[in-house]
Amino acid sequence: MARIAGVEIPSAKRIEVGLAYIYGIGLVTSRRVLKEAGIDPNIRVKNLTEEQISKLNIEIDKHYTVEGALRRQIVQNIQRLKDIGSYRGLRHRKGLPVRGQRTRSNARTRKGPRKTVAGRKMAAEKT
Repeated sequence: MARIAGVEIPSAKRIEVGLAYIYGIGLVTSRRVLKEAGIDPNIRVKNLTEEQISKLNIEIDKHYTVEGALRRQIVQNIQRLKDIGSYRGLRHRKGLPVRGQRTRSNARTRKGPRKTVAGRKMAAEKT
């Protein structure tokens, strides 16, 4: 297993797919990194030389925000929205969908399990 950007990449995978195990790098970015480093995307991780691994590490460190730094940046961006009191920040704070999705019939992932209202049917019958 090669260690790139602090992540253990599985040995049997092609390096193009293996780089996608790093948080913040997908398939497109992986291909771009390999092209810049001059490494064949079809080579297996176990066949990489130490020189190629160091090239990849340097390329990723120099041009991309990945792993812990990226996670921290995302948390800071959300916190900033909450602090300034923007609409998106309020939605984050309340645990509701942020990007305009409907909440009347869906949004169970963000809202959580249903909360039953005790005595609701009886209250409707009295009026």
